[in-house]
Amino acid sequence: MSATTVVIGAGPGLGMSIAHRFGREDHRVALISRNGTRHPGYLSSLKAKGIEATSHPADVRDRDGLLAALDAVAEQHGRIDVVYYGPGAADPDAHPTPITSTDVAATKDAMTWVYPAIETVGAVLPGMLERGSGGLLFAGGLSSIVPMPIIGNLAISSAALRNYAVTLHAALADQGVYAGTLTIGGLIERGDIHRMVTSQPERLGGMDVGTLDPDTIADAAWNLYAKRDTPEAVFNAFTPGD
Repeated sequence: MSATTVVIGAGPGLGMSIAHRFGREDHRVALISRNGTRHPGYLSSLKAKGIEATSHPADVRDRDGLLAALDAVAEQHGRIDVVYYGPGAADPDAHPTPITSTDVAATKDAMTWVYPAIETVGAVLPGMLERGSGGLLFAGGLSSIVPMPIIGNLAISSAALRNYAVTLHAALADQGVYAGTLTIGGLIERGDIHRMVTSQPERLGGMDVGTLDPDTIADAAWNLYAKRDTPEAVFNAFTPGD
């Protein structure tokens, strides 16, 4: 049976690069994201490369919808071997709260994209442990390791997700299941945030941020999963000193 990789946060940038990269390794791909109207195009691009893929629209912030989508993937594909969790940390139209203004409400709002990661692991990890194989990959922000006051509340949630991933890595290392994280600082080409910032550069608050190739990051994701010798790959396209 071919392995099945679930891409949670399937978008035109990194999500689809992950789908194509794992698909090239003969993985079947299941796409989960809130904007299901995009999925036919995504499926066509994967099919053109000989990659079997299915669509399962769901918003990760809707717990029942997310779990139903994961159940549908498992039923349709037989099992889930790898999960990539990389939905947008916030609504693209929302502004992060600077750290000096961050209150409990803003922090709770930022954490709404971390809780579904835990729900996802709770749904798929038991099967992986039973088989003694599998992979859990997460994507988070560079603000989890580099102070970025303007990011504020999102820095808190990024740090939480990173810690969850690396702690899972330590816990699962001798059980056949890999866990790791992509820590990303920069604008990912072809992605929604890149498109938004290109049209509204003021959203960066004066920060000088370079771009990153999603295919390069996807290669790193595959290497993390395949080699299993480190819990993290870091990408930093910020100008030194910012």
